[in-house]
Amino acid sequence: MRQKIWAAGLAAILVLAGCASNDDTEVRAEADEAATQSDDHGHSHGDDHGHSHGDDDGAQGDAAMGKPAPDFVSGTPVPEMIREGERHFAKMYQLTRGGENAEAYFSWDNTQLILQVTDSEAGCDQIYTLPTRGGHRKLVSTGKGRTTCSYFFPGDEKILYSSTHHHDPNCPPKPDYSRGYVWPIYSSYEIFTANPDGSNLQQLTDTPGYNAEATIGPDGTIVFTSMRDGDLDIYTMAEDGSDVRRLTDTPGYDGGPFFSPDGSMICYRAHHPAEGPALEEYQALLAEDLIRPGELDIYVMNRDGSGKKRLTENGAANFGPFFHPSGEKVVFASNLNDDTGRNFDLFMVGLDGGTPEQITFEESFDGFPMFSHDGRYLVFASNRGGQVRGETNVFLAEWQD
Repeated sequence: MRQKIWAAGLAAILVLAGCASNDDTEVRAEADEAATQSDDHGHSHGDDHGHSHGDDDGAQGDAAMGKPAPDFVSGTPVPEMIREGERHFAKMYQLTRGGENAEAYFSWDNTQLILQVTDSEAGCDQIYTLPTRGGHRKLVSTGKGRTTCSYFFPGDEKILYSSTHHHDPNCPPKPDYSRGYVWPIYSSYEIFTANPDGSNLQQLTDTPGYNAEATIGPDGTIVFTSMRDGDLDIYTMAEDGSDVRRLTDTPGYDGGPFFSPDGSMICYRAHHPAEGPALEEYQALLAEDLIRPGELDIYVMNRDGSGKKRLTENGAANFGPFFHPSGEKVVFASNLNDDTGRNFDLFMVGLDGGTPEQITFEESFDGFPMFSHDGRYLVFASNRGGQVRGETNVFLAEWQD
């Protein structure tokens, strides 16, 4: 029953875990209806991760409204958006205004964010960059197909994202929700690199099946999720696409990986169905390029795939992990403290596991956290302050331990 409720909640607030993908109002309505009709299959995943359309004309803070921070102006100061109990947030800024924006990740010099945006004209997620100190967003993907999972290379001279544009310039078809809320694993996703302005586009992967959810470590190593060997597993490869190494092999979904600050470890989310009907259902859906995991947990492992350790085991939807600057804790999103399954907050857990600390206390959705490389700020996506249902904006908080 929890999974059924969660499916409706996930569809309503566009929580697509990990690298995301954005659905419009019609899709959300279809998903809500499907979740209502489904007995107990929730959309335990996202990736998707999706979201939105920021204000193009300077709501990002070209002329920040309100009193700016003395050394950092990022969008509009919104101290009223810090909820009671959010003791780690000294200050908060809103970087986008309106629509659905998500998966915003810092450049290595912390001056830019790269994020997913759904433009109303294109209808599919596209990749944009946005100055953290205020400015206008800039389209850096092709504007065709569907894109997901963007990131800066160390040195900030290149970017990386996944796209379907090379296969078809149109948006991929929506999944059939008659079997409940499912997430499409588009087999046409391949990983691309480009200059920060989107020029010099190069295709990095070319294998059958899904290649996405890619991020990059401090030495330039790429970690990503692929179905090239028949299951959804985590791999690493060199900056030029060579030296591909498989890190996970347990049947089920492994994805959304991020390196630790020193590059020695990887955190990720996973769902490994038990042998029998659960695993058979997972494999049957995967054969149709769909996934519907019932739960997600947070794991860590060494960069070579050894030493895998499960950090959560709470029956909830735990996703979007990212290492704390110390490398000793992991921040992530979860609905573990909400009996309805609809409310996602940020939590943090040590590498030894244990009871996670709740970081945010928003009544709707917080997710996709990332710390700046200097450890001073946390950027995340949230429904807080939204004017319409499903509005998801990017917020930046000055962090205090």
